[in-house]
Amino acid sequence: MKNETLAFIYSGRQQRRRRFAAVTILLGLLTAGLCCAMLLLGNTLYPVATVIEALRGETIKGATFAVKTIRLPRMCAGLFAGFSFGIAGSVFQTMLRNPLANPNIIGITSGSSAGAVFCIVLLHTNAATVYFASIASGLAAALVMFLLVNGGKFSNARLILVGIGVQAMLSAVVNYVLLKGSERDIPTAMRWLSGSLNGTWMTELYPLFIGVWTLTPVVLIYTKRLSMLELGEEAAATMGVNTSKTRAALMIGAVLLSSMATAATGPIAFVSFLAGPIAKRLVGYGNTNPLPAGLFGAALTLAADLLGQFAFETRFPVGVITGLLGAPYLILLLIRMNRTGAF
Repeated sequence: MKNETLAFIYSGRQQRRRRFAAVTILLGLLTAGLCCAMLLLGNTLYPVATVIEALRGETIKGATFAVKTIRLPRMCAGLFAGFSFGIAGSVFQTMLRNPLANPNIIGITSGSSAGAVFCIVLLHTNAATVYFASIASGLAAALVMFLLVNGGKFSNARLILVGIGVQAMLSAVVNYVLLKGSERDIPTAMRWLSGSLNGTWMTELYPLFIGVWTLTPVVLIYTKRLSMLELGEEAAATMGVNTSKTRAALMIGAVLLSSMATAATGPIAFVSFLAGPIAKRLVGYGNTNPLPAGLFGAALTLAADLLGQFAFETRFPVGVITGLLGAPYLILLLIRMNRTGAF
């Protein structure tokens, strides 16, 4: 009887691992296919051979500029920003055990937006200054939020409520700055606030590249402890997890990823909100690894940008398309949570 029980547990674990590996590989292939589509599609449809030659550095009239200067940075921005949003959202939702707990809701992206809009509208700074001001203000918003929460015993519910309050306050700051700004600066700020991959330069993305390659392994190292935190603070501490250290490391990694992605592309709506829950449904609820959420976030961002470019008569920023996809999901989630007594 004991051997049969162990065999059953081992079989279930193997099935979950195979499912996780299969879904992760499929999401990776989907993301790679969308990356190829981003390079091939545009006002001119170039053959695959022409695109490869342009990427190798060969000079081809029209194609080299279109592929290397316009399409490649746009593709990289969508890939890395979507991946960052997906991982950050998954970490917050898993750690705080609430599907609403993502950087958009709890004020981190609003902090980044406030710093960027202030620099664009009032200070008229260059793109590099806007980038680093956005990251710094996102980190500052997270620090203020955590200081307010840590006045007593840490509470997931308290963190979410404080984050919602911070988000509302910073949104009011953004609106005030827009009202006080010059008319010539408003279109630039609004384009940035809508979340857009337009006009992205490769040199602007280097900090995001470094951040993703540096911070993603840190988050993945803490994946096992993240799954224990999902059981609750007391249960995780009983299993030997240093909850304070683990929570701090994961939050710092997620905040930095979200802030750097927001600085590069603007606050692309609902990617961090959608990626975690959908990826978890695909891989199964026994897995808390945020890697599939990052891949789904990247695929969602790239697919939404392609839809925004080619599916309508008017071209829309990627944030508009993800907002249209995410808003119905948020309403359905709120209805389901209300029915199950989560509120």
